[in-house]
Amino acid sequence: MSIQEKMERLSRLRDKVKAGGGPKRIEKQHEAGKRTARERIDMLFDPGTFTELVTFAGDEDIDNLKNPGEGVVAGYGKIDGRTVFVYAQDFTVSGGSLGRIHAAKICRVLDAAMKVGAPVIGLNDSGGARIQEGVDALNGYGEIFYRNTRASGVIPQISVIMGPCAGGAVYSPALTDFIIMVKNTSQMFITGPQVIKAVTGEEVSMEVLGGAMTHNQTSGVAHFASEDESDCMALIRRLIGFLPQNNMETAPQLPAREPEGDREDLLGIIPDSPHLSYNVKKIISLVVDGSDFLEVQPYYAMNAVVGFARINGRAVGIIANQPDYLAGCLDINASDKIARFVRFCDCFNLPLVTFMDVPGFLPGTGQEYGGIIRHGAKMLYAYSEATVPKVTIILRKAYGGAYLAMCSSSLRADNVFAWPTAEIAVMGPEGAVNIIYRNEIAQAENQDQARTRLTAEYRDRFANPYIACARGYVDDVIDPRDTRKKIIDTLSMLAAKKESLPAKKHGNIPL
Repeated sequence: MSIQEKMERLSRLRDKVKAGGGPKRIEKQHEAGKRTARERIDMLFDPGTFTELVTFAGDEDIDNLKNPGEGVVAGYGKIDGRTVFVYAQDFTVSGGSLGRIHAAKICRVLDAAMKVGAPVIGLNDSGGARIQEGVDALNGYGEIFYRNTRASGVIPQISVIMGPCAGGAVYSPALTDFIIMVKNTSQMFITGPQVIKAVTGEEVSMEVLGGAMTHNQTSGVAHFASEDESDCMALIRRLIGFLPQNNMETAPQLPAREPEGDREDLLGIIPDSPHLSYNVKKIISLVVDGSDFLEVQPYYAMNAVVGFARINGRAVGIIANQPDYLAGCLDINASDKIARFVRFCDCFNLPLVTFMDVPGFLPGTGQEYGGIIRHGAKMLYAYSEATVPKVTIILRKAYGGAYLAMCSSSLRADNVFAWPTAEIAVMGPEGAVNIIYRNEIAQAENQDQARTRLTAEYRDRFANPYIACARGYVDDVIDPRDTRKKIIDTLSMLAAKKESLPAKKHGNIPL
C-alpha cells in the first residue's frame, strides 16, 4: 500500500469516527433539542484548540468500526487560553453506552489531567452501561469512580448532564465538584420511572423524577441549571474563569473593576427594624468587582447564598446568610451547602468572604429528627479546617451557635469586622429578656410594655458589636461604605498567609 493510499485510508477512518452514529442518528439528536458530542466540544473550547486523544479506540477491525469512537470523544483544548480536558459521551453511537473501552478513554482523560494539573469537564449523555459487556462495563464505572475520588481536591472536576444519566452512571458526577444540568433535556436518577412504578406503584415522569429543576431545587444534587446547551457552555466557561488549574495554583488575576451602583446605597439596605428582611445579594453586588457574582445552587437552601466573585481582581468564595428566606436561619440543607462550598474553596486556594446575618439554627422537630446537630457540625468542621484567608463581615444578627458556625473568630477567621447594625449575643433580645427578666415581667402591671422596654434596653446594652470588639472577638466596627476597601486591604495583607494542619491521614468530618 502506497503512502497516498495509507493517507486516504487515514482520512476515511477519521471521517467515519467524526461522523459518529451517522446522519440519521445525528438528526434524531438534533430533533431532541440536543447537539452532538463534537458540536458541544466546538462550542466549549477556544476555536481550533481541541486535540482528540485515543481517536481510533475500539474494534480491532478498524475498517469496519461498529461503534466509532466507542461512544465518547476524549481530549483537551483551551478555554480562555488555559488547558482543560474533556470527555463527551456521544449518544449517536450505541446511545453513548459505557463499555470497557469507553471507560478506558474517560480514565485516560482523568489520568492525563492529573499529570499536568488541569481541570476536567465531563459532558454526560448516555443510556448507561453497555449491558452486553456485563461485568466489564461495571468495572469501567468503578475505575472512573476511583479516579474521580483521587482527583478530588487536586484538579477541578465539572460534570455536565446533557441527556439521560441513570443507574451507576450518576455516581461519577456525584463525586465531582459541580454538576450542571440542562433544562428539559437532562435527567439523573438511580432507578427510572418504570422501575419505580413496578416496585412502589408510584407513577412519575422522567422530568419530575430527575430533571434539572428537581435536582437544583429539591434534592440539591446539582449546582446549576442552564436554559439550553448554548447557555450551558457559556456557564462552564464562566465558572472555569473563577477557578485555578489545580490545588497548587491560584485562580487567574484580572484587572480590578469597581462595583456597579453607589457605595452610599449600602447604608440603606438593612432596615431599622430587626424584624424586617432584606436581600443580602444587594450588599454582595455593591462590594464585588463589577457586581459580578456567580451564585452556586441558587435554587436550593435559599436561606444561604454561596458563589464566586472577584474582589480587586482576585477570585474569592462568597458565603452569606439570606434574611429574605427563612430569616437567614441555618438548617440542614443550608449547612450542607455552605460546608461543601467552603471545603471546595479551601481545596483550590480561594479566600473566603463571609457575610453574617443569622438569628440561629432553624428550630423544629423536623430539623432535630433530620440530624441538624450533625449537619450543623459540618459547617464548624469546614470553616475550622480551612487554611485559606478568611474574612467575616457581621451585618446584623449574630446569635448563638449559628454565630460561631458562620466563621467567627473562634473558628479562626483571620479578621472579623462588624457593621454598626450588628447584634452579637447568645440569643435574640426577645428570647433573652423572657428568660433573664421573667419574674420582673410577670410582676409588671403591663407585661407587654415591660417586655418591650426591657428588650430595647437589652438590645442597646448587649446586642451590639462593641462588647465583642472589646473582648477581641471582632477586630473593628466599620462604616458599611468602607466594606469593599476593608476586604481588599485584608486580603492583600493575607496574600502570603501560610497555615498547616496537624499531621494526619485525614480528619473525620461528621458526614
